[in-house]
Parts: sequence; structure tokens; C-alpha cells
Amino acid sequence: MKARLPTLLCLAAVCGAVLSPVSQAQAGVFDDEEARRAIITLREQFNGFQATASQRIEQGSRTQLDMQNQLEGLRQEVARLRGQNEVLQNEVATLQRQQKDYYADLDARLKKFEPQQVTVEGQEGLAQPSEKPDYDAALKQFQAGDFKGAGGAFQNFIRKYPQSPYLPLAQYWLGNSLYAQRDYKGSITVLQNMVQAYPTHAKVPDAMIAIANNQLESNQKVAARKTLEQVVAKYPGTEGAQAASNRLKTLK
Repeated sequence: MKARLPTLLCLAAVCGAVLSPVSQAQAGVFDDEEARRAIITLREQFNGFQATASQRIEQGSRTQLDMQNQLEGLRQEVARLRGQNEVLQNEVATLQRQQKDYYADLDARLKKFEPQQVTVEGQEGLAQPSEKPDYDAALKQFQAGDFKGAGGAFQNFIRKYPQSPYLPLAQYWLGNSLYAQRDYKGSITVLQNMVQAYPTHAKVPDAMIAIANNQLESNQKVAARKTLEQVVAKYPGTEGAQAASNRLKTLK
């Protein structure tokens, strides 16, 4: 037994020497495998992270592109609204101008039918737009020698415009129209009414001379002289007074 013990120890040592490199090799193999697995795991994690990052970047790019598109759309909408606003402002300005022109034209048209302040032979008053044309038409007939037509026109004028500033003149020329038709009584009445109603009118001296002429034609010389003397006394220095004075000199 003692002889075999060394032998056994030698065998054990040999076996240990043989088995030891194998175990170490196996341990190295196991370490490399785990490292490879760890690398693969890290690589997979990295690839997953990279894919996730790419997706997020792509999603962010799409979001940014959408926002840019929306912003561009808003800009176009703002530009469109500004254009519409400018068009509306122009339309409003045009309508306001047209309305202003319309009312100005309407006012001008209405004024043609409204009484206007006028001055006739120093007398102020309101006259209807048709008064002067009617007066001028009647006077034109008188000047043309149509005394009957002129008399009718002046009578119509007096009835139509009883408050007219042309009324004293219309009465004066009516009196002369009647005188031309030898209606001396009618002429005196019209002229006397004119003198009494408008004693300060510029035509009063002429109207009184016309009354004197009617009186002379009616063989009322005393009355005619008295009328002419009144003209000279009341209106000294006027053409009417001079004409009356000259007329008095011809009376016997």
C-alpha cells in the first residue's frame, strides 16, 4: 500500500495538470459568449434607440412641415382677407362718394323748387323759381307791343304770386298795358294801388307820372297837374321829378 501511494499521487497530479487547462479554456469560452451576448444586446438596444430616434425625428419633421404648411395657409388667408378688406374699403368709399354726389344733386334739384332770396329794384324778398321767368315773359310781350297779351300775363302773375318781390313791377306794367289799351280808369286804379302799397319803391315816381297821363287822357287836367306837382315835391332830384317838371311846363 505504501508503494502504490506515490504512484496514485503522481496520477492525481498528472490528471490535475491535464484537467486544469481544459477548465480554463471552457471558462474563456463562456466569457466570450457572454461578451458576445452583451454586445448583441447593446447593439439591439442601440438599433432600437436609433430607430426610435429616427421615428421621432421623422415625426418631428412631419410636425414641423405641417406647422409650416399651416403657417403658410394662415399667411395666404391673411393676404386674402387684406385684399377683401381693401376692396370693401374702396367700395365703401365709392358708395360714400356716390351718396354725397346724389344728395348734392338732389339738394340742387330741390333748390330749384324752393323760394330764393332776391333783390328786385332795391326790394328784397323770397321769390319762387318760376316767378322771374313768368315776369320776363309778360314783360317781353309788352315790349313786343302785345299790350293785351301782356296785360293778361301780368294779371295772371299778380294772382299767382301775391307776395312776390316782382309784384310792384307787375302792377306798374299792368297799369301801362291798360293805358296802352286806353283803359284809363283801370290803369289809374292799378297804379294808385301800387303807389299806396309800395310808397318807397323806385318805380313810384314813374307810376305817378303814368297816373297823370291817364288823368290827362281822361280830361282831368287839374288832377293831372296835382299828381305831377306831388312827384316834384316828394321826389326832388330824381329823374321822375325832372320828367314831371317838364310835363308840367307843357300843361296850359
